[in-house]
Amino acid sequence: MTASAAGPGPGPPHGEEPDLSGPDPGSVFGRLFDDHAGSLHAYLARRVGDQTADDLVSETFLVALQQRHTYDAARAGARPWLYGIASNLLRRHVRQEVRGWRARARVVGSDRAQAESPEVRTTERITAQQRVRQLAGALAALEPGDRDVLLLTSWGHLSSTEVAQALGIPVGTVYSRLHRVRRWLQSHSSVATGGAEDGDG
Repeated sequence: MTASAAGPGPGPPHGEEPDLSGPDPGSVFGRLFDDHAGSLHAYLARRVGDQTADDLVSETFLVALQQRHTYDAARAGARPWLYGIASNLLRRHVRQEVRGWRARARVVGSDRAQAESPEVRTTERITAQQRVRQLAGALAALEPGDRDVLLLTSWGHLSSTEVAQALGIPVGTVYSRLHRVRRWLQSHSSVATGGAEDGDG
C-alpha cells in the first residue's frame, strides 16, 4: 500500500511508542509506515503536491531507518520524530513550495472572473476560493520557520508540544511563532488560519 492510498488515518494509541533498538527493525518500521505514512503524505502533498510528497515520504522513512539510533521515545514520540525528519527534507524543496503558493495566489483574479459566470452557484464558494488564494500569497511570504510551525499545527495536526519536538525548538517558541504568524496573516491578508491552536490539543 502506498502512502497516498493509506489515507490520513489516526496514529497509534498514545503511549505505545515503538522500540527501534532491536536487531530486526523491519517489522517495526512496517507498523510505523502503516500508522503514519498516510497522514504524513497528506500533509506534505498540501505543501508540495502529490508527486513530491510521494518521494518525501519514502525518503523520510529511509532516513528514519538509517537514523533509528537517534530516536528517543522519552524525548519525543514517533510522530513528531517523523515529521521532524520530513520537515528537514522539505527545506530542500522550499523554493518549489513557495513558487506553488505564489501560483495559487495569482489565481485570485481568475476566481473573480469566475464569480460572474453562470456555472458558479454560490457566493460562498467563491469567497472560500479567494480566501485560499489570499492565504497562499501570505504563506509564500512567511519565514520558513514560521511557516513550518503554522502548517505542522494546522495541516499536520500536531500539538504545540509535538511541533516543538519535531523542529527541535522550545514549546514557548512554537507559541510565540503561532501568535506572530496569526497577527501577520490577519494584518496582511485578512484570512483566518483555521486549524492552528495555541494549546496542545
